[in-house]
Order: sequence, then C-alpha cells, then structure tokens
Amino acid sequence: MASVETAAEHERILREIESTDTNCIGPTLRSVYDGREHGLFMEKLDVRIRNHDREIEKMCNHHFQGFVDSITELLKVRGEAQKLKSQVTETNRRLQDDGKELMGSMEELQLCRVQQRNIATTIDKLTHCLPVLEMYSRLQEQMRAKRYYPALRTLEQLEHTCLPRAGQYRFCSIMAENIPKLRIQIRDTAMTQLRDFLESIRKHSDKIGETAIKQAQLQRSLDSSVSTQPRALIGRRSRKEAAAATDSGGHGGSPVSEQDSGILDVEDEEEDDEVPGAQDLVDFSPVYRCLHIYTVLGLRDVFENYYRKQRRKQARLVLQPHSNMHETLEGYRQYFNQIVGFFVVEDHVLHTTQGLVNRAYVEELWELALSKLIAALRTHSSYCDNPDLVLDLKNLIVLFADTLQGYGFPVSQLFDMLLEMREQYGEILLKKWNITFRQVLDQDNFSPIPVSTEQEYKHYTSQFPLQDPELDKLPFPKKLPFSEFVPKVYCQLKEFIYACLKYSEDLHLSSTEVDDMIRKSTNVLLTRTLSHCLHYAIKKKNVGLAELVQVIINTTHLEQCCHFLEEFISNITNVPPDTANATKLYGTSTFKDARHAAEEEIYTNLNAKIDQFLQLADYDWMAAGQGGGTLEASDYLVDLIAFLKSTFSVFTNLPGTPVQHATLPGKVAQTACMSACKHISTSLMQLLLDPEVRQISVGALHQLNTDVKECEGFARAGPVAGFQGDTLLLAFSDLRQLLELFTQWDWTTYLADYGKPTCKYLRVSPHTALALLEKMRETSRKNNVFAQFRKTDRDRQKLIDTIIKQLRNLIAQHHA
Repeated sequence: MASVETAAEHERILREIESTDTNCIGPTLRSVYDGREHGLFMEKLDVRIRNHDREIEKMCNHHFQGFVDSITELLKVRGEAQKLKSQVTETNRRLQDDGKELMGSMEELQLCRVQQRNIATTIDKLTHCLPVLEMYSRLQEQMRAKRYYPALRTLEQLEHTCLPRAGQYRFCSIMAENIPKLRIQIRDTAMTQLRDFLESIRKHSDKIGETAIKQAQLQRSLDSSVSTQPRALIGRRSRKEAAAATDSGGHGGSPVSEQDSGILDVEDEEEDDEVPGAQDLVDFSPVYRCLHIYTVLGLRDVFENYYRKQRRKQARLVLQPHSNMHETLEGYRQYFNQIVGFFVVEDHVLHTTQGLVNRAYVEELWELALSKLIAALRTHSSYCDNPDLVLDLKNLIVLFADTLQGYGFPVSQLFDMLLEMREQYGEILLKKWNITFRQVLDQDNFSPIPVSTEQEYKHYTSQFPLQDPELDKLPFPKKLPFSEFVPKVYCQLKEFIYACLKYSEDLHLSSTEVDDMIRKSTNVLLTRTLSHCLHYAIKKKNVGLAELVQVIINTTHLEQCCHFLEEFISNITNVPPDTANATKLYGTSTFKDARHAAEEEIYTNLNAKIDQFLQLADYDWMAAGQGGGTLEASDYLVDLIAFLKSTFSVFTNLPGTPVQHATLPGKVAQTACMSACKHISTSLMQLLLDPEVRQISVGALHQLNTDVKECEGFARAGPVAGFQGDTLLLAFSDLRQLLELFTQWDWTTYLADYGKPTCKYLRVSPHTALALLEKMRETSRKNNVFAQFRKTDRDRQKLIDTIIKQLRNLIAQHHA
C-alpha cells in the first residue's frame, strides 16, 4: 500500500516539474529531498527523461525531409541572383563610360559661371567691407595697446556708422556680437586696474601718510623760521587742481593723454625746488581712466557707488587698530600714517575729479574716522603707564592733526582729546614721582649735609635756593641744616614742572592756560603725592626722634622755597605771578601739614615710650607708712626721667644757629616736653583712680607723692629752654594738689574754700576726691576688723565717713 502511494506522489511531482516554471520548482524539489524515497524518485525521473528523448527523436525524424527540400531550392535561387547582378553591373559600366565627357563639360561651365558671379559680388561688397575691417583692425591694436578709452570711441564709430553700411555678413554679425563683449572686457579690465589701484594704496597708505607727515613737519619748521612764507602744500594743491581741471574738463571729452590723466608732473615740482608731495607717490591714472570709461558707458553712478563703497570698507580696515598698538610708539605711528595716507588720497581725488567724491562724502568719512580714532586712542592710551611714551604719543597726535589740518580737515576734537589725555599724563607723572619721592626718602639718612669745600657748598646751593647769611659766614667744614632730601625733592619738583610744560607745548594754548595747567598739576603733586610720601616716611616704623626732627627742619626749608617755585613757573611760562586769577601753589600748606604730622608723631612716639616705662610701675597700694625714713623715687620713674633728659638733649644739639633753635626745634621741644609732662601726670592720675585698684593706703600715697616730686624736680631743672618761670610745673598741678590734700589731710580748708578763685585746692574735683577717699575707707575698714576697739581708728573711720558725706552733698549742690 505504501509503495502505491509513493509512486502516486512521485508521479505528481514529475507532473509539477514538467508544468511548473523553473523559478518555482524549489519547493517541489525540496519535498523530494525531505522524503526517504530519493533513490526511487531518481529512477522514475530517469525513465521519464528517456521517454521524452524518444519522443523528441521521433518528431525530428518526421520533419527532416521537408527541411532538406527547402535548402535545395534556396541554393538554386542563389545561382540565378548572381547572374542577374552581373548583367546589371555591366549595363551600368557602359552607361558611365558613354556620359563621362558630357558631365565634365557641364561641371566646367557651371564652375566658370559661379566664379564670375562671385568675383562681381566680391568686388561690390569689398568696397563696403574694407572700412569695417580697417576699423576693427584699429580696435584690436588699441585693445592690445591697452588704450581703452580710444577703443571705446572706435567701438561707437564701428557700431553706429561702419557696420550698418557693410550689410548683413557673418563677420559683421560676429563683430556686432563681439562689440558688447568688448565693452564688458574694457569695463572689466578698467575695473581690475581700479581694484589693483585700491589694493595698492591700501597696502602703501602708511608710506603715503609717512611722506605727508614728513612734509607737514618740514613745513612747520619752515613756518617757524619764515612766518611769511606761503605753504608749499597749498601751492602744490592749487597746481594740482588746475591740472585736474585741464585733464578732466568734461565727462564726455577724451582726456588729453590716457596715461597722463590725473597724474601730477613730478618733474615740474622738482624744478621748483619743492619737496615732492605724498600724492606724487601714487599713480592715479587707473581712477581717471576707469571714471572716463564708465562715463562713456553710461555707468558713472555705478562707478561712483562702487568706489565710495570700497573706500568706506578700506576706511574701516585702516581705522581698526592692532591689539598691541599701545605697547610701542611705532604702533601708533603706523596707525596714524595709514589714516593720513587714506585721507591724502581722498583729498587728491576730491580735487582732481569732478564729482567722483564730494565734500560731504569726505566729511562723512572724516567724522567716522575721527570718532573711531578718538575711541581707539582713549582705549589704548589708558593702558600706557610710561610718561615718555604718552609724551611722544601726544607729539605724534599733534603732528597728525597739523598734517590733516593742512588738508582742510577739522581737528579740534583731537586737541580736546589731548587735553583729556593731559589728566591721564598727569596721573602717570604722579605715579612716577611718587616712586621717585619714596626712593629719595628711603635713601635719605635724615642727617644734615656736611660740606667741606666751597665747591660742594655751591653745588648744593645751585640745586636748592638756600639763603642763610649766617651760614655763609661760617668757616669750612660746616653743615647745611637740611638733609639730602631737600635739594633732591626741589630738583624733582622742577623736573615735574618741566615734564608738564613739555606736554603743554604745541596744543595751541595761551601762556595763561599753560601756566594754570602747570600750577594745578604741581599743586596735586604737592598736596597728594609728596604729602603722602612725607606722611609715609613719618609713619614708617623705627623712625627715631632725630629723624622726625630732621623731617621738620627739611619741610621748613621746603616751605620757605615755595615762592622760588612760583617764580620758576612764571619764568618758563612768561606769566607774571601777580596775574589776576592766577593759581597759587599750595606747597606752604603741604609742608606745614607734614611738619605738624611729624610733630604729632614726635609727641605720639614720646608718649608711647613713656607708656612703656609706666607699664613697669608696680605700686604696693596697701603699703604701710614709714616712720621717719626718707622715701626714694620708684626705679621705673628714675629711668623715665633719665630717658627724657637724654631725649630732649637732641633738640639742643641740633645743627644751626641759635635763632633757628629758637624758631624751629625750640617750639617743638617745648611742646614735646609739656606734652610728656602732661602725659606722665595724667597716667599717674589714672593709676591712682584705676577702678581695679579698690584700696589705697596712706603709705602708697606717700610713695606716689615722692614720685611726683621727682617729676617736679625734672620740670624745675628746665630740660628744654624757653619756658617762663614754673610753667612746666603746671602739668603736675592737678596731681600735686590732690596728693597734698590727702597727705596733709586738709579737708577743712578744701571744704571751706571750694568754689572760690583763691582756693588752695582749686584743681581738685570733688568727684576725684570722693573716689580716692572711698578707696581709703575700704582700706580703713579692712585694717579695723581686728582693731575696732581702738578709739583713734574709730574716730578716723568716722571722719572719713563724714568727709565722704560732705563731698556727696557738695557734688549734689554743684549739680543743682
């Protein structure tokens, strides 16, 4: 049963293979390979192939005889066709041989007729075409010679006159077609030359500007030597304008010479012995040539717009400074040269062309340039901290402004900017002189200058106006009262004034304005820079008393020389010092303030040193009173008095005449001595009334009284000359009256005479007495704990309580 089904399946597969497209036979074959009867299927397939081969063989045998018969008939037809071909070929050969002579004669006749007609036509047309060819040949020569303006004229004549007469010929059509192309070629060539020209002047604008600035500088020197000599630049420009009027007299007319159009005659200028102008470095013929060509082409507006647009772009490039321009003067110089070169070219084009650029356009460019130039200079000059570079920059700007002013450009804004830069220059000078003054102060030894010879004495007096007849009479060697600081500072002040004067030159300012600027700058130097330096030297650490005293002497001499500085400024500015509204120098107040600061520093340092000694004070506030022995002053106070004596001896040993001692160091010494005594008295009073000291014995008061007597002895000895009577003792009067009141226990007199001008204890305040008395009461209470049965102690305690009560009543009455 299985074999029957397998045979049926194989039969079905074979039918599918025979009837199915070969592209879809894949699934059928796959089913054969998936089954297990592959060998049996192959046998059936071989049988089926053999059956088909037998059928094909039978069919071929059946049709073979008809095929053979057809081939035989075809061979017979081929033979007949070959015979027919041979007959036709022979007939054609005989016909050709018979008509050859006739055809030759006819061709010769036709050729002669055509030649006759062509010769007649050619002769007729050549009479019309030769002028066209000659004109075109001339055009080609002009194009090769780059004479584009005549070539345009030839094109117009060829197009409107010659070509219409010549007729419709191919070469005429080619020529007519080439005419617009030639116009475009001429226009593009002229534009290319213009672009090359614009690129050239952009690259060489710095050279053009450099030449123009040199010429302006030369003209300035000539004007300063011969004020009546006319400006060569103006004369040259007049000639250039006249030449331009001749060369470009009309828009439609041809220039006198294609190559010389707009070119200045350098040889003529050299014959006049003049320096060639900056315009002589540039060949402006491409501009004029392109202007004429575009005018002939009817594109003048296009050319003008293009030229102005390109020059505006170049202006923006020229006005863009380099980022490091502020580092060197050469960077500024190159920047200015490019700007000058740009506007020299525009000025020349303005005066040598008719309407290519106008005055409004040039002024618009100048306004743009001026705003960007000023902004760039403000930005880059703010980075500069070298006064010499700022001064050189100012001179360069002045030369730049004078150069462009010679070409008619307004430059007032540049001079206004220079006045603004004057403030910056002044600040840079102040910084430089601040360093200089500090170096002078740091190098100074704060000692009088020793002079051993007349030459040295003259050297110092030439640097500083010292006027001291008494010192002149003293023999050598001698000492000048001031230190090296004074002549050095005076010379530096004069150098500063010179530096200010240099900046004010060539700014077109009046002498009064220059004088006012110098005085104001000098005042700032005195009141700010020098004043700060002096205070720096005074407040510096480790400054001794002798140095401070020398500072006072130095500032006094500098103060006395202020009127010499006034005269010095007046001499260099030619402005009398008594001119109305003239600014006065503030040197006097500056040096007075510095001297007062030095004096205050002396007092402060002296009091600080006194405080160091007072910190060593170690009073036994509970000390018992000594029987009949003599108390000695405290060790710290003895050392303090010795220090003060040696300190004030410095004032008496200062160099100079007695008059100087009386006027300068004497007053300082008196004030310092009085300040020291007051400070000692106040400090001892504070020790006595210190809230931390709650108990004070009579013995402690006696010890303090002894110390005060030691101080009074110092005051009576007159450590500093100049005090009248016992003036110095007044510094201790408050403390003296308080101690006498308590040591003598004279309360009856105090309470009875309080408030009267003749009161013995006028300087003792009830508050002070009450505070000290309460400290003594605390001491009495502590001592009476074990001695409360002594009648004298009880009476003393009662007396203290009574006095305290009376003092409080006195204070209450005083407040009421």
